[in-house]
Amino acid sequence: MIQRKLDRQELHCSLIALGAKAGLILLGCVSVVRLSVAYQERLERHGEIAAVVAVETAKLESLQSGFDRLFTLGGEQRLLENQDQWIAPNRLRVVWR
Repeated sequence: MIQRKLDRQELHCSLIALGAKAGLILLGCVSVVRLSVAYQERLERHGEIAAVVAVETAKLESLQSGFDRLFTLGGEQRLLENQDQWIAPNRLRVVWR
């Protein structure tokens, strides 16, 4: 009788330990899945940001080269030519010297 109680008590303890281990394994699996989803989202955002940075870098290089051309020979004339398009057709252009 005592042996059966001990066996039954050992079985209950083993089942509780098995349930706890299964719960921890399930918790670990869920955590890994959630982390992988978050990592994938971050990779996608990084790709988008990298694309925007590439576009903005190309714009910056274009503007820098245009700015540098203003300080070469004939840069003043190029500046004035570019300014013509900003003046409305019915306006008189005034150049201060």
